[in-house]
Amino acid sequence: MHYDELVRQVRTRAELPDRQSAERVVRAALETLAERVPDGVAEHLAAQLPPEAAEHLRRVTASHQGSPEERAWRHEHGERFDLTGFAGRVAWRAGTTEETALARAAAVFEVLDAAVSPELMDRLYKVLPHDIRGLLPEARAYQDR
Repeated sequence: MHYDELVRQVRTRAELPDRQSAERVVRAALETLAERVPDGVAEHLAAQLPPEAAEHLRRVTASHQGSPEERAWRHEHGERFDLTGFAGRVAWRAGTTEETALARAAAVFEVLDAAVSPELMDRLYKVLPHDIRGLLPEARAYQDR
């Protein structure tokens, strides 16, 4: 999927007024996702997205600093926060309320589901906590695993 198509689909699904709003929510959701998931998953996700979207993921993983142990932890586990933390971070980055941020992040995840391999979406599903999994497309979020 090309970046323009990704942004257009997010804009349509999230019912956003313009392209800039859609790009802002794509950036906010992807950067927050990159903080929450293991770096390896974020890197695989970036590899399957258009370069403009992948940059948001890569910028976050590249910024991870600390001791070798801390970096190894992030590579394997990601930062720990729940749906409330996820909502707050997306809202802050996108300049919206937390409720709006969650609805728009869900739209981004729906588009991601169509843009990346099913195997990667399964991997993403497995590394997210139950409450954040609820933002993934319904068909995947409610599958019994």
